[in-house]
Amino acid sequence: MNLIREHAMKKRLRWSSLLAVIGLAACVTINIYFPAAAAEKAADKIIEDVWEQDATTTPAAPTSPAEQEELSSLPGFAWSRVLDFLITPVVAAEPNLDISSLAIKRITVSMERRYRELKPYFQSGAIGLTHDGLVAMRKAQEVPLRDRTQVNQLLATENNDRNALYGEIARANGHPEWEAQLRETFARRWIQKAPSGWWYQNAQGQWAQKR
Repeated sequence: MNLIREHAMKKRLRWSSLLAVIGLAACVTINIYFPAAAAEKAADKIIEDVWEQDATTTPAAPTSPAEQEELSSLPGFAWSRVLDFLITPVVAAEPNLDISSLAIKRITVSMERRYRELKPYFQSGAIGLTHDGLVAMRKAQEVPLRDRTQVNQLLATENNDRNALYGEIARANGHPEWEAQLRETFARRWIQKAPSGWWYQNAQGQWAQKR
């Protein structure tokens, strides 16, 4: 009788362990999965529109090995690559992220118009791209004193739009919890697609010039 009872207990333990593993796997798929490739594609489309880049004829300046090493140290870079190996083929076949909502369109149009005013300051090095997907004043001396208040206002409005953009994309796709990962994705892609000569922040917040 004891042997029968012991065998039954072992069998129940095996089933419990199996169910726990299955449950854990399900949690990983549901809670951790973030469509990194789709997010990069969506980011590239928006960045090209805002910066008026032609993806077919005006590719972004190539990233040097040193710059690539700096970009790989930005938050979320390594984790997004790990997820590419963890997700199943079925999950990987999910459609692209939806960036067609009216709210997203309004934000991107606003950013497109503002970019024409910000572009000269990107080119002069007065402003640059931050490591958290925003923009910031890098060298105020490059901006005429009479224009500094206006440039600071442009930067503040631009950052408001960028913050809103990341949140709106997450909400439009039914996953508000993706906002931080979308921000990390955009932060990398803004820098990677920036023209040569522009300035950006590395993971330590130090300024570097795109080669």
